[in-house]
Amino acid sequence: MISDLWAFEKKARDMGHPIIAGIDEAGRGPLAGPVVSAAVILPDGADLPGIDDSKKLTPAKRNRLYDRLYTVARAIGIGVVDTVEIDRINILQATLRSMAIAVANLQPRPDHLLVDGIFTIASNLPQQAIKKGDSLSISIAAASIVAKVTRDRIMIQVDTLFPEFGFYRHKGYPTQTHRAAIMRHGCSPIHRRTFKGVREYV
Repeated sequence: MISDLWAFEKKARDMGHPIIAGIDEAGRGPLAGPVVSAAVILPDGADLPGIDDSKKLTPAKRNRLYDRLYTVARAIGIGVVDTVEIDRINILQATLRSMAIAVANLQPRPDHLLVDGIFTIASNLPQQAIKKGDSLSISIAAASIVAKVTRDRIMIQVDTLFPEFGFYRHKGYPTQTHRAAIMRHGCSPIHRRTFKGVREYV
């Protein structure tokens, strides 16, 4: 499994790109909170048993792998775009912007990008968009874990400011409990006012 997960990285290295960053996001679907992206550069052949798309992992396993990645990775960059910007430019553009910010925060600078999804980002670096890349590339899988854990921790902190919404449980996703809280309390400053399920209560 691990050898398969390195296939895109190996191909990029064979093309003369030794410093490869995987990029993924967390938080496109929620009704509240920022969209968070991570860019991760792994050393060749890094020992990362159990790594996978963050959505397939338990929170405990994600947290363990997050700690491991911050020990093993050559570099990790984070990009955060808040709800005001999401409402201003739309969630797709905000996602791509957060990815570009994450890459800009990498040191060393990568020379090739593997981007989860079907869109590339604003960058003059060589890059490849990979549909379902978080299941196919170890670098993107690593980025998916870092982005998810980072965003979850942001939402747990936000919960202390707006406890009536229960962000620590659903992290802003449109659960039945969250929808009921919006109907009852209206929207908070971190709700996405252009999203269906929120805009009706602005």
